[in-house]
Amino acid sequence: MSSRVARRVESDHPRWVVWSADAALRGVVTARVEVPRTWDLAEAHRLIHGGWSATPGHVWAGCRGLPQAEVPRLRAGRHAAFDGDLFDHAERSVDEVLTDSGHLRADALGSWATTTERLARLAHLALEIQRVQEASLRERAGGRAERLIRTVWSESAAAVLCLELERDGLPVDRLAAEDLISAAAGPRPRDDADAARIRALRDQVVLRHARGGDRTDLRNPAHVRAMLQSVGVDVPNTRAWVLEPYRHTHPLVDALLSWRKDERIATTYGYRWLDEHVGGDDRLRGAWTACDGAAGRMTAQNGLHNLPAPLRPAIRAEPQHVFVRADLGQVEPRVLAVVSEDRAFAEATRSDDLYAPVADKLGVDRSVAKVAVLAAMYGQRSGAAGEALKDLEAAYPVAMGVLDRAYADGVARRPLRTFGGRLIRFGSAGDAADPTRAEGHADQEGEPSGIRLDGDRGAADAARGRFARNAIIQGSAAELFKAWAATVRHAVRPLGGQIVLCLHDEILVHVPRSRAEEARRAVEGALTLASRTWAGTEHVRFVADTGVITRWSEAKG
Repeated sequence: MSSRVARRVESDHPRWVVWSADAALRGVVTARVEVPRTWDLAEAHRLIHGGWSATPGHVWAGCRGLPQAEVPRLRAGRHAAFDGDLFDHAERSVDEVLTDSGHLRADALGSWATTTERLARLAHLALEIQRVQEASLRERAGGRAERLIRTVWSESAAAVLCLELERDGLPVDRLAAEDLISAAAGPRPRDDADAARIRALRDQVVLRHARGGDRTDLRNPAHVRAMLQSVGVDVPNTRAWVLEPYRHTHPLVDALLSWRKDERIATTYGYRWLDEHVGGDDRLRGAWTACDGAAGRMTAQNGLHNLPAPLRPAIRAEPQHVFVRADLGQVEPRVLAVVSEDRAFAEATRSDDLYAPVADKLGVDRSVAKVAVLAAMYGQRSGAAGEALKDLEAAYPVAMGVLDRAYADGVARRPLRTFGGRLIRFGSAGDAADPTRAEGHADQEGEPSGIRLDGDRGAADAARGRFARNAIIQGSAAELFKAWAATVRHAVRPLGGQIVLCLHDEILVHVPRSRAEEARRAVEGALTLASRTWAGTEHVRFVADTGVITRWSEAKG
């Protein structure tokens, strides 16, 4: 199949429509066939309708206006079957791809797709959905339709890039990784008993500073808080940001904070992680997704998005290769200038350092201007940020007005759309569909780190408002980033380069050393092209810190 696709790409240069890149193109990408421009129906569905669920059944239901809750599903198990009763199954024609209620059958792209005729039927349905999705974008967006359609193309390209990232992996210096893990977690244990001994030695570095510390479980927040109280450090909880101001008040606090970093490496990024996820070719691999839900950011598994800074020296380019590393600078305020179409704020983006002209306009120090801009996007109103915001709102009323309207929409649970058209929905009170109700990942103490809206109703509304004002910026920034990544992907390919990491606002390109300077210029040129195309204007300038490095740890910032 891959060879036929390759010949078709070479001869016809087609554009593809796929139900999802992950399902349709994984084998093609694995075979290293260059995938042409693609419309991913699942990514378009997530953009238009919001949320994460984008199975073929959900995509078809969204296209036809059918209830998403009634999408047929296959029950798990060896003999998978439709939801529904025996009569539903008996009356349904085995050759019909749609159910009596008009939904796509649950096994349409699986066990049902066994003949050429059925595959052709699915292909025609895919083309029909693509036309409906494009028509929906044009009808909804009016004069902004081309922007939204470009977003679908770049989101689809990001889905293909995710498959390439998973296929190729991130180069790792295994020996350096072993040394760095050993420095944090101790030597590789011989057996379980040896692992327990090494763990106890690691704990003792902290416990020696405590009173009666031998009875303290450092992995139990209640035990840790009591231990801190015993040395005069009384804190409401033991999270790192709460403890940081006390680092120099007692050696126990400093030892505890250092221990937590080592413990994270030992338990999450230790020898088992290295053995399981770094392959025989010394490449770290994990699954990637092009959209994490509400914010629309790319995410990855197996440490690719959460690698602790002490392990970054182990990320090393292969012999005769280097990394071209590029990190977007002050991207969120620059995105705000695009989203708001505030010409005065856009003027500040002409500077390499956006906060400097803002500070001049407000008549304050740069640090105060930075606090004010970030507070506006994240909803902070207290302290110095609150005072600086008053002047910021007077100087840039258009940009601040956009954020204030987003806040009001979040409080009222009105749906929002990002600059590229991604829908952000807020459910009714208590609705699990509300993105701000997600509790997020557990921190090192097992405490949820996401936004929680249980408790006081006013606090819940305020938290949702803050989420909304930031989501329209972060979501839009994610769209810009993926448009940039898609452009870089094509720009560096003729140079023998490949993207090996996309991390929030940062791209890492692996390229032959002899083409490094060309690749650096290509990455910077791709940002100029992608940002102007995405923004639809040259009034807002985007910048990136770009450099050529051998190890990831050599990057500035």
